This record gives sequence, C-alpha cells and structure tokens, in this order.
Amino acid sequence: MIALSLAEIASVVGGQTHDIPDTSVQVTGEVVRDSREVGPGSLFVAFAGERVDGHDFAAGVVAAGAVAVLASRPVGVPAIVVDDVQRALGALARHVVERLGTTLVALTGSAGKTSTKDLIAQVLRSKAPTVFTPGSLNNEIGLPLTALSATAETRFLVLEMGARGIGHIRYLADLTPPKVGLVLNVGSAHIGSFGGREQIAQAKGELVEGLPPADAGGVAVLNADDPLVRAMASRTKARVILFGESDEADVRAENVRLTGSGQPAFRLHTPSGCSEVTMRLYGEHHVSNALAAAAVAHELGMSADEIATALSEAGTLSRWRMEVTERPDGVTVVNDAYNANPESMRAALRALVAMGEASRSQGGRTWAVLGPMAELGDEALAEHDAVGRLAVRLNVSRLVAVGGREASWLQLGAYNEGSWGEESVHVSDAQSAVDLLRSQLRPGDVVLVKASRSVGLERVAQALVEGTEGEVAV
Repeated sequence: MIALSLAEIASVVGGQTHDIPDTSVQVTGEVVRDSREVGPGSLFVAFAGERVDGHDFAAGVVAAGAVAVLASRPVGVPAIVVDDVQRALGALARHVVERLGTTLVALTGSAGKTSTKDLIAQVLRSKAPTVFTPGSLNNEIGLPLTALSATAETRFLVLEMGARGIGHIRYLADLTPPKVGLVLNVGSAHIGSFGGREQIAQAKGELVEGLPPADAGGVAVLNADDPLVRAMASRTKARVILFGESDEADVRAENVRLTGSGQPAFRLHTPSGCSEVTMRLYGEHHVSNALAAAAVAHELGMSADEIATALSEAGTLSRWRMEVTERPDGVTVVNDAYNANPESMRAALRALVAMGEASRSQGGRTWAVLGPMAELGDEALAEHDAVGRLAVRLNVSRLVAVGGREASWLQLGAYNEGSWGEESVHVSDAQSAVDLLRSQLRPGDVVLVKASRSVGLERVAQALVEGTEGEVAV
C-alpha cells in the first residue's frame, strides 16, 4: 500500500484512535487480515468471525511489526476503532485507489472469472506493473485487500468481482470504481440462490452500469456470443467493445483448433491487427477467456502481436483449475476441482476428451471423476442428468460419480444414455474414488477431477498425484 499516516487513515474511515502515542506514524507495509501475514509496517484488520476473532490477535500482530489494528473495539494496543470494520476497509480501499490513479479493470461472470483474470493479469504485466486478485478473493473483503496491495508503481489493477445477489457487484464497483468493465457470461452458477438467469444477468450487469461514460474513458467489454451479456450494452454509458467468435465481435478468433495435447490455438483478430496464438492452457473454453483478455489489453494500448505473445506464454496461476500433472507412470491427472457449474462441467469434459485423443490409440483411457454441482435449485436434477449423458455422448471411457444424491443423478444420466457394465459407477466418497482409481489406472490414462468447491474433490486429485497409499487426507 502507499504510505499513509494513522491520522489520515482514521479520517478516511471515520474512526477513533486508541492507544496511539503518535498518529503521524505511517503504515508502510501490507494491509492484512491474517495474523500470519503481518510484517513490519503492516495494518492488521480485525474481523470477528464465528470461530475466530481477529481482535484476540491484536497484541501479537503489533509485536510482530504491525503499526496498528483496524478494529471494532479497543484492543489495548494501537488501534483505529470503527463501527463497521468491513465498510471501513472498503472506504480505505477507495481512498487509496483514487490517490493512485491507476487504471482499474474489473470483471465478472458466471464461469471463468478467475482463469480470465489470471490471463488478463499476465498479459498486462508483460507491458507494465500489474496487481491482481489472488485466487478467487472477489468479495467485500478480498477485493479491497487486493486494491490496497497496489503501490505507486502499479499501472494496472485487475479485480475479479463475485456476487451472491442483486446489489453486490454495485457495492464492489463503488468501492473500487473501474475504468474498464468486463462481463464474461451469464450461466447457471448460483442459479438457485439468484432465482433465474435473468436475475443473474441483472446482477452481473451492475458492473457496466457503474462505468464512467465513453467521453471519460469508460469501456465495457462484453461477450458477443452470449445474448444476455450482449444486451448489457444498453445499460452503460461507456464505449462498448465486443469479443467472441461472432463475426460482429471487435476482438475475435478464427481457425480455432486444439493441438494434439488439447491446447487451444487460433488466429486472433483485433481492430489493430491479427496474430497467431497457441496457448499453454488446456481446453477450447479458454479461447473465450483469451479473447476477453485480448479485448481488455487492446483497449489499454497493446498490439495484436504483443497480446498474442503474452497469451501464448500465459500459464495457470490459481490452484485446481485445469491443473495438469503427468505422473512418472504415464497417467495424467487434471485437477479442476476448485468449482463446478453446468457450463464449466461441459467445457472440462470436452477438454478431457481432447487430451485423451493422443493416447487413445495406445490404449489410454479418459476418466471423468465428477462430484455434485451446488446451488442449482430446481435445475439440479436435470443439469446433473445432462452432464452424465454428455460424458457418454463424448465417449469418455469411465465416469466415476462421487458423493450423495446429486452424484447418483450424474451416474443415472450416463446409464440412461447408454452406459453399460463398469463404464459408469457411483461411489459414496473421495476415499472410495481413490481406492477405485488406484486399482484400475494404467499408463496413458487421463483423469479429470471436478466438482463444486464444497465437495472437496481436490483431495482425490492430490492423492493420485502424490501417489501415496492409505487414506485420503481430510
């Protein structure tokens, strides 16, 4: 963070100073909420959670070098006390972003946010210093903490914005007002809590509503291939640029194909030129993510060749998202277990099939180890059934459905589509899945592991990669 005195911070957040002998002392380090991350010059933000109260760590963080604590009550060490710690953190983030004057890029969507954010960050940082959301810290706490990690040298700030309901993205965009706003798609993720795709579109579109007008530099980057996203053009005063495979897209892909290992390649078209891209990531779904990143980068002054080079060099920055590991025995494990929704499940299955093509002639098989998709509401049965059926239609060699009722729907869908014998099985838990796989995997097999985050199916992938015997760690 840029250096700020405790007096200035207190003024910005509307707080009272307690046990601070000298309010001119500056915060010169990171703003953190985890006591283990405290270093010299830090500001520690104390949240009172259900299990852990950050206020209890106040003395320890000051001893470790923190200048003060942002707290909701006096803690016996230097502190700025506020009524609402979360809102105070947001106010501080907005103040710092306005002081910095950095170019802020925000993105949202039902699927692919984190992968696309990682691509944008890698492309932009090839041009200038860039700060971006780590992992999926895209809520009311993670977003301001990311913004506060920017410094005077930061040229681009890339922030992922998530939503659990109407008004959430509007709140986040007000904390850190973007110049460029990107909406990827409107899908089925969290449809149960939102109540329908139209409501999801309403929530995601709050991002472009908050952009500055075109004459003030505002740019809305929208998916030309998603009708609900494209319709958001009427909700913004910013200049609109479209990305996608549509001929009407300003930034588009032509001659899309997959390499023998399942990595996408295409010809990138931008308003300023064309260039060839071959990605290191796996799966054709990354083409749309790459086009979104390219559209943002083009608007920020990068040439087609610069963008193509950066996209071709970009890797996976966030864990458990198409994380590919080849074991010494020739088995390939694809850990995509961070999260799942119907759209990302379909994309991952197609990527699995593409990756398995090279080894199929040598007897290699494709395994889809799938768990439940959460928050689908009334669509849960139909969507799980459809994913099971798709696995059969794509000729995935083996489907292992892991978990309870929703997993049984996956397996039943495969069975009703024509799966027979041991092509599809339902097991109760991660340990059972690992036991089955350990006994049956052979060189050349490709294993995809995917489910909603709450299922914790990454344990299966980790056990397969580590190759250890015994029980799966919980």
